[in-house]
Amino acid sequence: MSDKEALVTNAHREAVLTVKDLKKTFRIGFLRKKVEAVKGVSFEVRRGEVFGLLGPNGAGKTTSIKCVLRLIHQDEGTVTIFGRAPGDREAVRRLGYMPENPYIYQYLRPLEFLDLCGRLMGMSPKDRAQRSDEMLTRVGLDHARDRPIGKFSKGMMQRVGLAQSLLHDPDLLVLDEPMSGLDPIGRKEVRDLLLEQRQRGKTLIFTSHILSDVEMLCDRVAILQQGLVTAAGTLDELLHRGQRRFEVQLSGLSEATRTALAPHGELVPHGASWVLSVDGEASVEPVLRAALDAGARVLAVTPHRETLENYFVRDAARRDPSPAQGQAS
Repeated sequence: MSDKEALVTNAHREAVLTVKDLKKTFRIGFLRKKVEAVKGVSFEVRRGEVFGLLGPNGAGKTTSIKCVLRLIHQDEGTVTIFGRAPGDREAVRRLGYMPENPYIYQYLRPLEFLDLCGRLMGMSPKDRAQRSDEMLTRVGLDHARDRPIGKFSKGMMQRVGLAQSLLHDPDLLVLDEPMSGLDPIGRKEVRDLLLEQRQRGKTLIFTSHILSDVEMLCDRVAILQQGLVTAAGTLDELLHRGQRRFEVQLSGLSEATRTALAPHGELVPHGASWVLSVDGEASVEPVLRAALDAGARVLAVTPHRETLENYFVRDAARRDPSPAQGQAS
């Protein structure tokens, strides 16, 4: 199946998670000051996809996730998981969650902690023992199975948190900053594990600040800024990957030549030369023709593809640059 066919197929998949007009306000401090953490967030996650919920600190990502999981209650809006209310027993059974900072009993060993999690999920003793052993191996903690969790590093804690979220083989995985604290090798191992879950037909939603990982993993994303969704869609849609951007570097530009090139885009000084950025290969030829006809010298024509980081920074710059009066993550 081609990438285009895959996207069309994904577009018609059922929604596993639907969030509509979610709002949450906190009251903090002695004076009970209002902080609007989420101001009307809407998105949906479709069966079998990896969905990224992105945004800077304080954008409302974690608050939205906690509302979805009923760890906190929203003020307004609706959430459905597998077509059911978030607190529905069947919906909870099919859900796995890894918080950004997993709280784990420090004196327990990994297998003891996973056994406890399995008991809370209603798993049989046989299934708990088998799955706990499998998950500990799968997240790369075999070497530390006899060590108290309190002696673990931040990255090892993240691995234990990931193991418990996968323990009961859930259909929907909700992961809050799963790459936090991991070294490059650990990040690759976790990425491979998440891709393996997608290949098994699982649905994943995760938040992350590591945008390169998001580009490798996600089918679709939603970007939050100050409690609102400012952009959503596939990465191809957001980054216009079918249309490359070109930088044309020129020298020897007279004032008349700069005026003639102005309709093609903004000229930016670059040392003793000038750089003009245009979108699409078809836009390059008119620029070159106008520059050469005016006696300018073409130094370079450089193609670029936009990255998610470029888009993310540009999207943030379009918003109100003044800091919010109060924000929550």
